[in-house]
Amino acid sequence: MLQTISLLVENKPGALMRITGVLSARGYNIDSLTVARTLDPGLSRMTIVVDVDPQLRQQVIKQMNKLVNVLQAIDLTDQPAVAREMLLMRVRAPMESRTAILKEAEIFGARVVDSSIDGFALELTGEAEKLEEFIDIMRAYGDIDVTRSGMVAVSLEPRKLRLSPPVPKADPVLQDPMRKGA
Repeated sequence: MLQTISLLVENKPGALMRITGVLSARGYNIDSLTVARTLDPGLSRMTIVVDVDPQLRQQVIKQMNKLVNVLQAIDLTDQPAVAREMLLMRVRAPMESRTAILKEAEIFGARVVDSSIDGFALELTGEAEKLEEFIDIMRAYGDIDVTRSGMVAVSLEPRKLRLSPPVPKADPVLQDPMRKGA
């Protein structure tokens, strides 16, 4: 079963590698992964969709929360959340199909981001099932090229993120036994 995990991580080198390493070491297949900075440039938000046995979902979250650089990992699979994916599609079609393509795009809420003699570039945002259906319909009109962003999700839970304060670093002068009384 697909599990949607939202992680708040420190924006540091190696964080992504550690997280994906935990998943791949246990044989979990990552279906999609998106990462971007938050309003705080020192933090990033990750959304990972991974194929995990339902009985192991809580274990995966616990493993993620133990990782260095991970400040919070939560399971959004069964929580109230908004999850979306973006699709960019290039459709090459003959002139006689163009009106039908534009009608289908309008029905699905897709936006034309470029047009040329060969066809259109379309953008669509929504749930994965909606994108799959749109792809299937567009295949009938001609050659298509598809690029998908992967899922981005945000929890709708009213709770605020609570992070532990950083552990204060001890003064190295006070810890050096040779400097006592100096």
